[in-house]
Amino acid sequence: MKKVQLSIENKTYDLPVVEGTEGEKAIDISELRNKTGYITLDAGYQNTGSCLSAITYIDGDKGILRYRGFPIEDLAEESTFTETAHLLVYGHLPNDSEKKLFSLRLTENSMIHEEMLRFFDGFPPTAHPMAILSTMVNALSVFYPQFFTVDFDSDAFDIMAVRLISKIRTIAAYSYKHSIGEPFVYPRHDLRYCANFLYMMFNSPVSPYDVDPEIEKVLNTLLILHADHEQNCSTSTVRLVGSSMVNLYSSICAGICALWGPLHGGANQEVIEMLERIQQDGISVRECIDRAKDKNSSFRLFGFGHRIYKSYDPRASFWYLF
Repeated sequence: MKKVQLSIENKTYDLPVVEGTEGEKAIDISELRNKTGYITLDAGYQNTGSCLSAITYIDGDKGILRYRGFPIEDLAEESTFTETAHLLVYGHLPNDSEKKLFSLRLTENSMIHEEMLRFFDGFPPTAHPMAILSTMVNALSVFYPQFFTVDFDSDAFDIMAVRLISKIRTIAAYSYKHSIGEPFVYPRHDLRYCANFLYMMFNSPVSPYDVDPEIEKVLNTLLILHADHEQNCSTSTVRLVGSSMVNLYSSICAGICALWGPLHGGANQEVIEMLERIQQDGISVRECIDRAKDKNSSFRLFGFGHRIYKSYDPRASFWYLF
């Protein structure tokens, strides 16, 4: 194993080097404090990897994003979100029988407990969807407490993972329906994952909704592009909270709260609000650019680029072509 040497107070210490599958290198400092009495200071963890992972690889300088070794462009073009979810969770794309079983489990776990519907009555119509989502996901721990102590049982993990992936879309759709004062729409057994979400969002007793295949494809692609992004803020939060051995639902709840922040997933909300203001004020494209370039203007253009990508964001590049 390769090593590096660290000299402190006239003493030299050997620290092992860990090499990743793409040739990236890291210094293992897990024994640093025991050997030297020193710790490291890395505000923001910009130079720190918290674990070994084979899930996602990012090269910000070259604009590369891969899930389990698959380029994001290939998955977005040729896969579905449920296939990609299976890939991220289990490490490989599903074969026909695995895909059928995974889809069946998603369908069987798409409904939320009827008693949970009462929770929505306590939320004002203006409640932020992330507040509702985090609350409802945490509430799953109340309705499924039998899964608290079997985290290392593979069958229990399969059910917990598929339950979260499936029920989150139902909770999100119900949150939207609550905000506009319409009745909840139950999921259907004959619709695919994204089609079911669209149906629950937009179907109404007075205005039936037929899922547009093009819109379904767009949603599939968006979910694939945002399915994972390495050890970011919300992922790290889930791992940190989970390290206390709390149940999975509470860990995911904490991750949702982290994702809510304007420096993380909440940035998407700022983009939508910006676009709405541009439309309401009737601002032209040229005016937007001029205002954004004007150092004396408070106007800002949100949604362009990501701090980790120094050349280009491969998700944006694919989305532009799509």
